[in-house]
Amino acid sequence: MSKKYYYDKEAADKAVRFIEKFLTHTKGELAGKPFILEDWQKKEIIEPIFGMKHTGTGLRRYRTAFIFLPRKNGKSTLAAAIILTLMFIDDEQGAEYYSAANDKDQAKLVFDCAKGMVANSPELSQYLESFRNSLVYNAKGSFYKAISRESGTKHGFNVSAAIYDELHAMKSGDAENLYQVLETATGSRREPLMIAITTSGYDTQSECYKMYSYAKRVEEGSVKDDAFLPVIYEADREADILSPETWAKANPNFGVSLKREYMEREALKAKTLPSYENIFRRLHLNQWTASETRWMPDHKWTACNATIDQEILKNYPCWGGLDLANNRDLSAFVLVWEIDEKFVYKHWTFIPEDKVHQRTGGKDGVNYLEWSDHLEITGGDVADHNYIQAKIMQLGELYNVQSIAFDRHYASQLVLKLMDEGFNMSPFGQGYKSFNPPILEFEKRILEQKIIHFNCPVLRWQIGNAVLELSNTEQMKIQKGKAKDKIDTIIAMIMATGEMLFGEREKASIYSSQQGIRSV
Repeated sequence: MSKKYYYDKEAADKAVRFIEKFLTHTKGELAGKPFILEDWQKKEIIEPIFGMKHTGTGLRRYRTAFIFLPRKNGKSTLAAAIILTLMFIDDEQGAEYYSAANDKDQAKLVFDCAKGMVANSPELSQYLESFRNSLVYNAKGSFYKAISRESGTKHGFNVSAAIYDELHAMKSGDAENLYQVLETATGSRREPLMIAITTSGYDTQSECYKMYSYAKRVEEGSVKDDAFLPVIYEADREADILSPETWAKANPNFGVSLKREYMEREALKAKTLPSYENIFRRLHLNQWTASETRWMPDHKWTACNATIDQEILKNYPCWGGLDLANNRDLSAFVLVWEIDEKFVYKHWTFIPEDKVHQRTGGKDGVNYLEWSDHLEITGGDVADHNYIQAKIMQLGELYNVQSIAFDRHYASQLVLKLMDEGFNMSPFGQGYKSFNPPILEFEKRILEQKIIHFNCPVLRWQIGNAVLELSNTEQMKIQKGKAKDKIDTIIAMIMATGEMLFGEREKASIYSSQQGIRSV
């Protein structure tokens, strides 16, 4: 160990004693019980932060800590404990402590945990005055607050210590980088401390990924930064996601706050559901993943190649999904039935004749002419909405169509004409909120072999093109801009599924001759 630093055992032990004597858990089965630190929390975080000192000054060595942990490893409790320990152990008047996050709800998680710890402790409550958004230590003139990027400007603060929770949620290119604002506000303090405590993400241009990469280099020794403490827990990329050894490597609290039974369920779900694997890897194995992933393996799709007598469909109600082209190649109309616990899909995919010839014979293996029995080929080089209307009206006479979901951003005269013909038209949003529930059910039915798609090559091609995009809140949608190729019919299938499962959404917009279609 360099002579520049020494380990102050007394200071480290003092921090550990404070936490274990005065602080408690605030949630779950341990709520109200003393917060007894796990060995990894003591040895890798608390003791280094509070015990490693500069030989000359006696001040803390570390100015920045990057704590990289999967979910359910007690991040909020640990972060709250660090803040409260600093408030009571640091001999600094007028200190300012903050917990920060990208949004106010996340920022409040650590603060509310600290506030609960104070409420549970008669000793701490004598010194700290608790308010809705702050804890105030009047004798020292110090305070602790939760802030977020939504709170307005943070310039002018004089930060003693700050913990940034879930740094991965900070988007690349944020106009005001809250972490950097807080970091630059520590300049006048004697021994400031910045802590980023986060799970992995998927934005490799983000502040979090940059800090993660830097922390890895410090950890391996390729970058020397004596003031930076990297604490990184993650599974190897090629590790078996079903193995308890993999779970334990990524999760230091495996078997404590993270139960084995929970991980068994989640890992099996990740192995079974293609859309969930990236979520599991990111949240529970702490592996960086792409924001989007190819959705459905071909063998899962082709396993649903059963068929039924299509005459039966006339006896059951059905629901529709309409994806209209603007200047794109394809438009699609899909009907879905639920019969004997299976979803049965029929599609009508429309393509202008000129586009058929342009695409056929290319190097990508797509041959619209070979698929002509599965396509509705219309004249010209643009989408023929009159043809599409006539086809839907014909289908309305043949089948018991309950309602039709359509993309409200591409509402057109066709939608109004169909309404005039008596069809119930329901606008369908193209965001996560609308797509996530039917995607989950659609995927589940595929994996259970409870859909029938009549082994159509057009659908097989398009499902292979589909890419799922995940939000920060783990919602899913099919991203047209990220797809390998055309997915219009798959989009219409999901819309029809959502319409069947969740009923009519907002009714179609009210039409007036002056305004055209008024968006809802």
